[in-house]
Amino acid sequence: MAAIRLQDLARRYGKTAALEDITFTVPDGEFWVLVGPSGCGKSTVLRLIAGLDQPTAGQIYLGDRLINLIPARQRDVAMVFQNYALYPHMTVAENLDFGLRMRQLPVSQRRQRVEAVASSLAIDHLLDRKPPQLSGGQQQRVALGRAIAREPAAFLLDEPLSNLDAQLRDRTRTELKQLHARLGVTTLYVTHDQVEAMTLGDQVVVLDQGRIQQIGPPQAIYAQPVNRMVATFLGSPPMNILPATYADGVFRIGRQALPCLPAVQQALQPRDGEGFALGLRPEAMQIGDQPSSRRAPLTARLETLEPLGREILAIAQLPEVDAAIAFYAPGDWPGQPGTVYNLQCDLAQLFVFDASSGDTRYPPASPTD
Repeated sequence: MAAIRLQDLARRYGKTAALEDITFTVPDGEFWVLVGPSGCGKSTVLRLIAGLDQPTAGQIYLGDRLINLIPARQRDVAMVFQNYALYPHMTVAENLDFGLRMRQLPVSQRRQRVEAVASSLAIDHLLDRKPPQLSGGQQQRVALGRAIAREPAAFLLDEPLSNLDAQLRDRTRTELKQLHARLGVTTLYVTHDQVEAMTLGDQVVVLDQGRIQQIGPPQAIYAQPVNRMVATFLGSPPMNILPATYADGVFRIGRQALPCLPAVQQALQPRDGEGFALGLRPEAMQIGDQPSSRRAPLTARLETLEPLGREILAIAQLPEVDAAIAFYAPGDWPGQPGTVYNLQCDLAQLFVFDASSGDTRYPPASPTD
């Protein structure tokens, strides 16, 4: 096992920058997640570490070893791809054994590793089958098993669960956490699914447009995002963003107003007429008519209801501004689309972003590592 360290990593294609200034270290034995929208460069990072592409600038270290110029087959990393890349003409056992055979390990040692890995992943009864005879979840286990059998210094996982159905994805996500706890291998996992990022990662690296936006524990990033992009990307459904103007101690959203709490005023020192983007997560809003010292009302017209069992996700439209908002209601709430309702907003959970740059103005955000 070994740490993965990236220093000032960049990848450019002509004048197009896929990655710029990527610097972080995954400590030995930790599970880190790279997350971001499609095209942000997260898979490119894995390809550079694996040796499937070459950086334009920067250094890649595996432990204390600089591996920029080392061929992919000699880097001692194992990569699991989104499409699994199994050999369809080989059995499961042959797929698991392939990397070991290429490394010319003794037959007895190869057989012992294949049997141990297959048992740990509960695919030992599938060793004589070929990939076309397997389900998606079984193929995913075989791909993981092939990587584990090599006993590499680090795992690179490129959206390995994206082809699975929702129920199997949830179960396999749990199995991945248990597997990492047993093996303790340094792991860098790429996904666009913020639920996977929040539930799997010891640390999360948020990428956008080829640059790191924020690094930190998932709950810390959720609670203190550095900018609007991070705030809206982590969280499902995403944070509600409301355009507002400050005037006379309140944030005005069209003709409606939310009080600007003293702590917010002290932090922002806002001027009358200054514009902001306010953020409220769905769980910070609820149906009700009883404001309090920390709650304030907003009126919105209900558009759609999405029953989720014990609760309902409701989507409503604020009057006079182009802003749809999501909030949760009890599972038996008799809401009617087209009806105007009062929502109580928890002002203690209010985020304030710069209207132009999107940087978080309040509350203070955790710095990027």
